[in-house]
Amino acid sequence: MGAQNYAEQIAVRTPQALKAASALDWGFRRLDIRSLRSELAGNRRLPIARVARAPERVRRAIGRALYAGDRVTHRTSLELPPAPEGDCVTLHDVIAWRFADESAPVAAAQSELRRAAAVICVSEFTANEAYDLLGLTNLHVAHNGVESRFFHATPFDAHALARYGITQPFVLHAGGASARKNLDALAVAWPRVRRERPDLQLVLSGPPHPRREYLFRRLTGTVIVGHVPNDDVPGLVAAANAVVVPSLYEGFGLPVLEAMAAGVPVVAAATSSIPEVAGDAAILVEPTGAGIAQGLLDAVSSDDAVADLVRAGKTRASEFTWERSALEHARVWASIGS
Repeated sequence: MGAQNYAEQIAVRTPQALKAASALDWGFRRLDIRSLRSELAGNRRLPIARVARAPERVRRAIGRALYAGDRVTHRTSLELPPAPEGDCVTLHDVIAWRFADESAPVAAAQSELRRAAAVICVSEFTANEAYDLLGLTNLHVAHNGVESRFFHATPFDAHALARYGITQPFVLHAGGASARKNLDALAVAWPRVRRERPDLQLVLSGPPHPRREYLFRRLTGTVIVGHVPNDDVPGLVAAANAVVVPSLYEGFGLPVLEAMAAGVPVVAAATSSIPEVAGDAAILVEPTGAGIAQGLLDAVSSDDAVADLVRAGKTRASEFTWERSALEHARVWASIGS
């Protein structure tokens, strides 16, 4: 998932970023804190769900024990308890406060964010939302990056695509199916696209969700592939004729960058953080059925402008590196820990 990938990308680059950002001889330790039942490797175990629901005083006590002796602590998840000093925390978005069908916010999160030494937001949009909705002022922006493997991705061949039931040129949507993902509008758009381009399939990947099944299972030319293994993602993205991101709200919108890096045209809603990430290198549309349909038809046309857009997309994506993001993080850590 996006937040887990973010944490990994920043963590592995932290030692080098600290050297580049500060003249201080900083030490670094990595805590991989997992839930008691998690199958993922970790060096600390906590009842994460209970910690997330715990009163603030209990969370502070757990934090004092976890981070004892640390000058700066960076929490990549709001579920984790706060550090007693030098508490820096990532805020990917304010979706939990904005949308009732998403996971509820951690009860103590808003007050802990206000007390934190620094809050790192992944986009200017998220920082503005944090200021307007949560009243935060201790904000810093460090954009996410895109993995280099997308720039060099080899498109899946017909045999690999057939394993997913993909037998025609296709448009790809990857992600969740909550209301903000705007799959309703994509479902309205698709029949028009299919009427004009019956050679196209719509491929939908992401965790199983009843909304996705309800909206698309009966539509002609759709393939629901479920969760795609991480190693398969670049090849699947690179094989697409277009990637569609119709979301009403994104804190960043990593699928936009991944598609651009892979040389695939992007059709995305002109909402929230998406224009900030896409710049002029994607087809930005109104988040309606009509807007999305026209954008997709334009993207899969043979117009020379689409090739220009793809070239611009690769250039745009190359500006968003995890090395730059880690360096921006390290500069914030140095400012609060010096």
